[in-house]
Amino acid sequence: MSTGAVGAAGTPQQIQEREIGSAPGVPLLVFGVALGVAGIVLIKQHETATIWGGAGLIVVAALVLAGLNAVAPGQARVVALFGRYQGTVRVTGLRWVNPFTVRKRMSTRIRNHETATLKVNDADGNPIEMAAVVVWQVADTAKASYAVEDVRTFVTTQAETAVRHIAGHYPYDARGAERISLRDNADQITTQLSDELSQRVAAAGVAVVESRITRLSYAPEIAQAMLRRQQADAVVAARERLVEGAVGMVRTALHQLSEEGLVDLDEERKAAMVSNLLVVLCGDQPAQPVVNAGTLYQ
Repeated sequence: MSTGAVGAAGTPQQIQEREIGSAPGVPLLVFGVALGVAGIVLIKQHETATIWGGAGLIVVAALVLAGLNAVAPGQARVVALFGRYQGTVRVTGLRWVNPFTVRKRMSTRIRNHETATLKVNDADGNPIEMAAVVVWQVADTAKASYAVEDVRTFVTTQAETAVRHIAGHYPYDARGAERISLRDNADQITTQLSDELSQRVAAAGVAVVESRITRLSYAPEIAQAMLRRQQADAVVAARERLVEGAVGMVRTALHQLSEEGLVDLDEERKAAMVSNLLVVLCGDQPAQPVVNAGTLYQ
């Protein structure tokens, strides 16, 4: 991906931020005010020579004062002279630059953008709703000013594009398979989202601090069906665990009866005992005990 604007001939125009020299503004503010006062005093003398001299001092004072800029923390000034980029003032406070330049204010504060809830298809073709928040800031003021029309709009569009692209490459749920999914691997997905978005907005001089998924769910038209499927998967998993535990308990019971010689069971009686124990241990409802008053074979 190109990191600069594209010229008329189709060749990239590499625009990189560079610092421009600026003078302290307070002394020049005092100097400009002093020149203005001196010019007014000369004009009030109502003599031709002093009037022209006073007018000249006022013009010089106006030029001196026109070069003053107040740069607040978290801001920068992009300086251009006759349409050509000269540099950026990042030094905070009252600074002075060439008064004939055009100075554009550019915020370098950390900003965040939360995408709208997007309806996209995951890797399995299921419609899902997904949204993310992106924390970003302008790192290169020259690119942010000249490479794109509006840096905020550019970040907004690229964030939604990155979310759609990521959502389409991974399934919502792994369903027990060994694969990356949007729901089960949120940290890995957000890391990849940040990397992709960083590449997309690098041309605008924007640095992505982090990104997080704020909403992830099935679309309403399939949410109920997917909920039933998840419930069925949970029931099956619970049954598998229950049967595994019941089989272990039956194995332990038979082993202890055999070792301690409490009762001698043939294979048929063992099978009946196993069947009864599995019914008791795996049943949804409590078993009703039946007392056998006869022999074991009745």
